[in-house]
Amino acid sequence: MTSAQTGAPDYDARIRRAKYLGAVHSFATEVMTFYGHLAAFQKHLYAQLPKRNNRDLVAPSAADFRSHLDLALLVPHFPDLLSLLQRAGPAPVADAARQLSLQGPAAWISFLTDYWSIEWSAGHSPSEDEQPASEALTEFILRVFLQPYAELLAAGRPAPQLETTPRVCPICNSAPLLGVLRPEGDGGRRCLVCSFCLQEWNFRRILCPTCGEEAENKLPVYVAEQLPHIRVEACDTCKSYLRTIDLTKDGHAVPVVDDLAAIPLTLWAAEHGYSRPHPNLLGT
Repeated sequence: MTSAQTGAPDYDARIRRAKYLGAVHSFATEVMTFYGHLAAFQKHLYAQLPKRNNRDLVAPSAADFRSHLDLALLVPHFPDLLSLLQRAGPAPVADAARQLSLQGPAAWISFLTDYWSIEWSAGHSPSEDEQPASEALTEFILRVFLQPYAELLAAGRPAPQLETTPRVCPICNSAPLLGVLRPEGDGGRRCLVCSFCLQEWNFRRILCPTCGEEAENKLPVYVAEQLPHIRVEACDTCKSYLRTIDLTKDGHAVPVVDDLAAIPLTLWAAEHGYSRPHPNLLGT
């Protein structure tokens, strides 16, 4: 039996880790600096959301999770994100934020509602190759904004007891974003991290979360010298890969942040024909 692990996000830890990784890895400095701005905004937004009655807001099942979207609570904060992105974002992001700011609250409500309602299950995730650039940038902004609210709802739920090893998040039905190996006994326990609400659930070590491949010889693992605590767990059957942060090798890692910094592994995977079922926040 496995269970999801729920808990409030530690934005301060994410921000500290981003500063550290940006300082020690020159290839990640720009990405980590930008992410630091995003995490600071998400921390502020999360702090504004009501916690006391959170359990009353939370859906009783994964199927109902996305029926809980309080736009009256959220939309007043959306201009703050758009202003931040226009100041601190790369030029394409700043331009997308500027265009969104001109469209006004009615359009924001429509975009936010549509994005919240989509369950990006494995095999149905957005692909940068399939989307117009403007659409991908808009979805990036919506994801940055909605993620703290999704984390709030997930953190307010009791961890569900699971009889199987689900390949999608048992809380919100989204595809996994990455894996985590947490110390357990003499080895590591594998968990998956949701691409939307960022909660974890236990998962088998030898199993492809995308296609269900179980043959060990078809599930190669690669590690880069400059990032020895991050594994590329590939599948030669469906040609997908998942990055896994190995906390048995670096206990200071913050999985969602270290994943963003692993730019060399993104390039390596693409060169070898592997694709990621769901991109991380910054598409790295």
